Amino acid sequence: MSFGRRCTLGAVTLLCAFFAKAQPVNPAFNDPYLWLEEVQGDKALAWVRERNAVSTSLLQSQPMFADNQAKVLAVLNNRDQIPGVTRRGDYFYNFWRDAKNTRGLWRRTTLAEYRKAQPQWDVLLDLDALGKTENENWVWGGADCLAPDYNRCLISLSRGGADAKVTREFDIAKREFVKDGFNLPEAKSQLDWVDLNTVYVGTDFGPGSMTQSGYARVIKQWKRGTPLAQAEVVFEGKDSDVAAFASVDKTPGFERTVFGRSTDFYNTEMSLWVKGQLVKINKPSDASLSWQREWAFLLLKRDMTVANTTYKSGSLLAIQFDDLMRGQQAYHVLFEPTATRSLARSGPAFTRDHVLLNILDNVAGRLEALQFVAGQWQRQEVKAPKTGTLSASSLHDPFVKNDPLANHYLMSYLDFLTPASLYLGQVGSDARELLKSNPVFFDAQGMRTEQRFATSKDGTQVPYFVVYPHNYKTDGTNPTVLYGYGGYQISMAPFYSGGWGTTWYQRGGVFVVANIRGGGEFGPAWHQSAIKQNKQKSYDDFAAVAEDLIKAGITKPQHLGIMGGSNGGLLVGAVMVQRPELFGAVVCSVPLLDMQRYHKLLAGNSWMAEYGNPDKPDEWAYISRYSPYQNVKQGVKYPKVLLATSTRDDRVHPGHARKMAARMIAQGHDVLYYENIEGGHGGAADNAQRANLVAIENTFLWTALGGN
Repeated sequence: MSFGRRCTLGAVTLLCAFFAKAQPVNPAFNDPYLWLEEVQGDKALAWVRERNAVSTSLLQSQPMFADNQAKVLAVLNNRDQIPGVTRRGDYFYNFWRDAKNTRGLWRRTTLAEYRKAQPQWDVLLDLDALGKTENENWVWGGADCLAPDYNRCLISLSRGGADAKVTREFDIAKREFVKDGFNLPEAKSQLDWVDLNTVYVGTDFGPGSMTQSGYARVIKQWKRGTPLAQAEVVFEGKDSDVAAFASVDKTPGFERTVFGRSTDFYNTEMSLWVKGQLVKINKPSDASLSWQREWAFLLLKRDMTVANTTYKSGSLLAIQFDDLMRGQQAYHVLFEPTATRSLARSGPAFTRDHVLLNILDNVAGRLEALQFVAGQWQRQEVKAPKTGTLSASSLHDPFVKNDPLANHYLMSYLDFLTPASLYLGQVGSDARELLKSNPVFFDAQGMRTEQRFATSKDGTQVPYFVVYPHNYKTDGTNPTVLYGYGGYQISMAPFYSGGWGTTWYQRGGVFVVANIRGGGEFGPAWHQSAIKQNKQKSYDDFAAVAEDLIKAGITKPQHLGIMGGSNGGLLVGAVMVQRPELFGAVVCSVPLLDMQRYHKLLAGNSWMAEYGNPDKPDEWAYISRYSPYQNVKQGVKYPKVLLATSTRDDRVHPGHARKMAARMIAQGHDVLYYENIEGGHGGAADNAQRANLVAIENTFLWTALGGN
């Protein structure tokens, strides 16, 4: 159940004048808090525990804290929620957590059982029992099972929710791990089945085997029964790449193996393995490539001109895979964006005979199905609600003979006030079977939502959603949370949250989601307009939404809080420093904040395509103007701040939040700090930890924003 997307200030005239003529921060910035980057250092952890004690003592003593925590935990542990499933052969697989199974169960059932209100599940692996036996805090990381019988699976487990995982081969028939199977120690690894006795593996083989970003640089072929050290190198990327990768498609009659390298976060070079040789695939480096049977599909990130035809950025093109490999350019346009319509970043989904398009139209979901008939692609719109978030995924399994679900799909719908419903549909029919619905967690009677538009600094119209409580006051005194992300072409579509509903809406709080540039709401151009030297536009957009909320009388600065996690943590950190007069409180979760050193910490090197390289003087010149850690100042009146992170976050280094908190506290600002010792980049390793974190954040916001 989502609680907001987290896979979270002063003399105004003087401050504005400073940013109007800001100069780059001195590259020799003296950082007295580098010791807080020692993730497991004794001194650093002692500081963490001291700050945690202050924050939890203050917030957990608030009368509403226990109520918040109980309500959120009840939502997370509710056994009537939709169990998300993945089809493999005759079974639907699910990973499930609740009050009894805090670490979770990996289980499966049939479609006939899944249709029932209370399906009978076949439990394959109990993580609570495994953790108890092995004295480890295992967190589920996924399973890759070998077709066509899906009996052998490569299961990933992490300690405390980190990105680095151990991988173990699992035998479903025996319900046990394969003792001498394909097992890897903890690392940021990847494994892909070739056949029962062979895998492609990328992991930490020793010095030189990982990229500067901390991911696999080398892909090897590993044979069953042989030591990993004897695995044969089949592909290598460069040290400067984000990662090297392999992808094995075993679809009968269309078997393909592709190797590639992510040269940065948005560009890839890919080659097809043909008779022991690598043949480069002809595609723009920043175009996303997918394939289904005889077809290849390109999702463009910039305009592409072929002969006299220009295909627009954001278009989806289809071409016969063999034609693509022969260098031909007979493209079919399956989708072309408009000013309001874009294709979801996830790209298309495929049934056996159709392409399913998940489309955003002014941030509302649409679905279309296409089929190649008589030499052309025929299109039909899938009838569905048009105000919230739609998504569709295929159920086709190419390894099932005469697959009865070959052209079926699962479709989900939700919006801010409507919990998710899951439908079983078939392309070509408007009839759909309602399989599951999530519980209603709060009374939406009298509530409403509204899409509004703010005008940013450069005149761009920026959409945002407002969720009004049933007892909304028109005097601007409603505690209001403005949430945003604004990066990596990730869209902030409407979502239903039992947690926000029970702890915020029902108390009279307003919730706002901003669709700022840097996201994917209007395709690649919306994202690309706010990266690197233009990143400030994300912050201008967010501030514009805040100004519009205040101008419209929805709230006032002392009642307006902002919240974001990861890149969204950078967002709220930067806007807090730049426009402190607009806000009363800030929740900054698992954030990037020290943008002078972000590329030296954990996976940060992989994000330079989004932010730039601070080691280059011309790029540091624009990064330094918004980097929160370097720009926060003594003597400025900032809002109340809660910084939250996780010790086990091995994606965004906890040092960002630690150092920002230490610096702001030393400067005399009102700052609380909370660090979960587990949790990974999501901030929590199980439902109890998640409920505790959400209760801390929401209690802080409600009290800081003057809630009654």
